[in-house]
Amino acid sequence: MPIDSLRTLFTQTFSQPPLSIKELSASGSNRRYFRMLGKGFTIIGAYNKDFKENQAFISFSKHFHAQGFAVPEVLAEDANNYIYLLSDLGDETLYSYRCKFNEFTSELIQTYKEALKNLLTFQTRGSQGLDYSLCYPRNAFDRQSIYWDLNYFKYYFLKLAHISFDEQLLENDFELFTNFLLEAEADFFLFRDFQSRNIMLHDNKLFFIDYQGGRKGALPYDVASLLYDGKAAIPQNIREELLEYYIQQLTHAKVWDAALFRKYYYAFVLVRIMQAMGSYGYRGFYERKEHFLQSIPFALKNLSWILEHVQFPVALPTLWKVFKQLVQSDKLQSLKQVKLKIDISSFSYKNGYPEDSSGNGGGFVFDCRCLPNPGRQEAYAHLTGQHAEVINFLEKEKEVILFFEHITSIIDLAVKNYLDRDFSHLSISFGCTGGQHRSVYFAEKLSNYLLSKYPVTTSVHHTAEKNWELQ
Repeated sequence: MPIDSLRTLFTQTFSQPPLSIKELSASGSNRRYFRMLGKGFTIIGAYNKDFKENQAFISFSKHFHAQGFAVPEVLAEDANNYIYLLSDLGDETLYSYRCKFNEFTSELIQTYKEALKNLLTFQTRGSQGLDYSLCYPRNAFDRQSIYWDLNYFKYYFLKLAHISFDEQLLENDFELFTNFLLEAEADFFLFRDFQSRNIMLHDNKLFFIDYQGGRKGALPYDVASLLYDGKAAIPQNIREELLEYYIQQLTHAKVWDAALFRKYYYAFVLVRIMQAMGSYGYRGFYERKEHFLQSIPFALKNLSWILEHVQFPVALPTLWKVFKQLVQSDKLQSLKQVKLKIDISSFSYKNGYPEDSSGNGGGFVFDCRCLPNPGRQEAYAHLTGQHAEVINFLEKEKEVILFFEHITSIIDLAVKNYLDRDFSHLSISFGCTGGQHRSVYFAEKLSNYLLSKYPVTTSVHHTAEKNWELQ
């Protein structure tokens, strides 16, 4: 059992057994992750039966970490049992952070620019001295890799979505498309899956994960992955602003000619969208994981924009015909993006319970008054559970970690059940003495957790905010 092996490795590494082990939400891979609680700290335990993938991830992590890049630190490993331990970067991703904003504010735009600036560093300086022989399954985004993606799209999306096409003519277009992509210089590090769920926000800093599929490739691919990340729903004008920012950084660094980058950019946008749609088809149509299907309308919107606005440098008539069928498909367009809305509130017990505006009669209420109260200390009195100082104070307390683990175990059961039954609303409230520290912390933390795990929307309300006395 991986939990037993992880417990042993944890004990050997930190000279103490873990106080608790909780499995985290499953992703689109077969890797399993566990949050492990020690005395005053948490780490992440990973289990993956794919030895070569583990080898690539651990090697790349050590290489990037040695260069001072913001990646998880490998704390221990046991290759024989397919496990390793990593520093804990929390639950907030760039995607969950983006979901807090109804529009792209200057703050959010700046965060994306910081991600792109870091990306260029990984692509160039990160590539130097990297052992590409450990790449898995290929050491470059070469002809074979491209064909894998194109056929992934054909067999797991087009065929499962019952889109008609002439197989030979489509293969002819695939060959022309591949030849064009291979013209671009490809001597850079390619993350392969550089998107908002693989960028973490921790201690007011961006960290980068999920690069075990990295290889040599062309610069535009990862830029396209981030800017055309479906559910992030970046407005086109913001995409253009972010693209121009990246090109400015590229020009300043004298890495690659800006005109060449623009020449190939939308070709890589297109192949990235096709790869993503193949994944949506495989995970959604084949494995019947509904939340992957809910990403399809976003991808179709991006595809539609390209069809209308991009003058493609190579003629691909059959592929274009297929794309037009996709964007015109009522069946695909009708897939719902989000079914369940979750209202999360913080409140002060002095003022009573918050009202449930849905009319469903309330929901979960959790009492945080049993936990250490940072508000009793002068240094934190004029701060809230949104401030890093308060967050750090709370997360050093094992009771806080255990409290959240127990809460999420309950909430996980409810959310899964509500999604299966097509419920539309759930309310969750956290109360503490003043409604300023502990309850606010848990409301924000739970929102990030749910957004990273389920196809839901969250709205967070701090009902005592008008009474906060902030510095």
